Amino acid sequence: MERKLAAILAADVVGYSRLMGTDEAGTLERLKCLRTELVQPNITARKGRIVKLMGDGLLAEFPSVVEAVLCAVDIQRGMNERESEVTGERRIRLRIGVNLGDIIVEGSDIYGDGVNIAARLEGLADPGTICVSGTVFDHVKTKIDLDFVDLGEQEVKNIEQPVHVYRIALNSGMGAEPTADALIGSATVLKLPDKPSIAVLPFTNMSGDREQDYFADGITEDIITGLSKCRWLFVIARNSTFAYKGIPTDIRTVGQELGVRYVLEGSVRKSANRVRITAQLIDSVNGEHLWAERYDRVLEDIFELQDEITATIVGTIEPELGMAELTRSQRKSIESLDAWDSYLRARWHVRFGESKDALFECIRLCQQAIAISPDMACVYSELAVAHVASVTFGYTDNRETAIQLALEAGQQAVRLDSKDPIAHTALGRVYDFRGRFEEAVQEHKIALGLNPNSSITHLFLASTYNHGGKPALALPAAEQAYRLSPRDPRQWFMHMNKGFALSQLGRHEEAAEELKAACRSEGKTFWPLFGLAIVLAHSGKRREAEQAMETAMQHAKGFSRISDIEQNYESVSDEYQEFLVAGARLAGMPA
Repeated sequence: MERKLAAILAADVVGYSRLMGTDEAGTLERLKCLRTELVQPNITARKGRIVKLMGDGLLAEFPSVVEAVLCAVDIQRGMNERESEVTGERRIRLRIGVNLGDIIVEGSDIYGDGVNIAARLEGLADPGTICVSGTVFDHVKTKIDLDFVDLGEQEVKNIEQPVHVYRIALNSGMGAEPTADALIGSATVLKLPDKPSIAVLPFTNMSGDREQDYFADGITEDIITGLSKCRWLFVIARNSTFAYKGIPTDIRTVGQELGVRYVLEGSVRKSANRVRITAQLIDSVNGEHLWAERYDRVLEDIFELQDEITATIVGTIEPELGMAELTRSQRKSIESLDAWDSYLRARWHVRFGESKDALFECIRLCQQAIAISPDMACVYSELAVAHVASVTFGYTDNRETAIQLALEAGQQAVRLDSKDPIAHTALGRVYDFRGRFEEAVQEHKIALGLNPNSSITHLFLASTYNHGGKPALALPAAEQAYRLSPRDPRQWFMHMNKGFALSQLGRHEEAAEELKAACRSEGKTFWPLFGLAIVLAHSGKRREAEQAMETAMQHAKGFSRISDIEQNYESVSDEYQEFLVAGARLAGMPA
């Protein structure tokens, strides 16, 4: 028995039984020609050897992982070329997996996890594609001119540890393969729309059970519906994206054919009573991977699970797209900003700026966008929230004027687009700071009726409940906001609202942990430290509270005295104001 490190290529024919049932003699003859004229010559040319041939597949080993990958690419490209004129169920297509690992050699056969993983990778590959392990990717990424799509870690049968999987984009690097445009029709390149655009490709059913197609399709359809409720997004309809189902696609090609910048793709794998769903967001213009996540769930109520996964993905994707657009806007010069770019730049300042100057630059850019295009509801929504923020951070000397300007902007946003959930959310935020809590809750609920997956709406609803003296209602709203968008720039605000609700409910230890998490979050302001001082004071930890307050006061230019809280939060309920004031006083804030 010999052990050695080798590159393993595993391949099989997709739908072999169906092909044989349709035309046994013809299928066998064509497979024989493919092996002798395409597969065997390529393996030999790449210094590999065929270990074994099965009726519907083969196993080969190579001394070089680079040669193994290039051989797989040559075979798939050759298959696409030879079978391009064959239509319908007669077309022969391969799945290929490539792994680099330790193998056991006995005679002419090979065994071990290195072989098993290659076989599992082949099973993960879509028809006409190649999947490789993370080990292979690490060895060849700088040596081969190919693009790789990161599919994340995958659990595979009889392998203890998850395997990191990559798919090779076959039209990258050397030559090109006919992809979706050859099978769907037109390869027309559409112009990108003015606002952010996205297509959700049909999630791939990787369970090997065609019965599970309905579940994968249901997830895809629900995500499309959920994203369509985001009024600032241009979302491609289901009928267009489902034309790509079961077809090897290149993300850049999809983006050009559908005229979108962003593409969401994913997969569903069911095993026994568990299901794993992966999703990734890609910029189709440059191929950059913006976000990827994996969800493992127990499959009990399939419809409830479908709703949960949809809500989670949609709630996460919206802020991720916002972040991508914000980053893209920063690359433009000030002179070239149009209304949309001015709006994006405004959002950048209000979300990432921690200063008075940044906030007022946001307001200036919103006004600039309105001057260029006065009918954009989203700009008025951002302006309304920015004016309220000037109060919450103590950046304005005239609270009433700021809130009145916020009210006018919020009302105009709703007038311009009554179906925009963010417009209702912004108006609800304004009503909150005018002490009109019932109206604020009503606006937030209208927004959630339009888009139940809006993290910012749940967050502002939590804030409204806290301000209105209803911490028991604020708590689940804050938790839902975080669940929907766990990487949001406003994460500190989520933790703070949850912490304030917990503290008011007497759960001080949990409250302190939430405020500490807020202090660790990116994009934080002085408020997390200020909030930590308050909840520590209420829990009886005066010394720690005083230290937190002292640090907060070094940054809180507009909140240096108790009177500042009373003035800027004059519209909140008596219970909430007493919670803030009493905690601040115990923590050592001067009157």
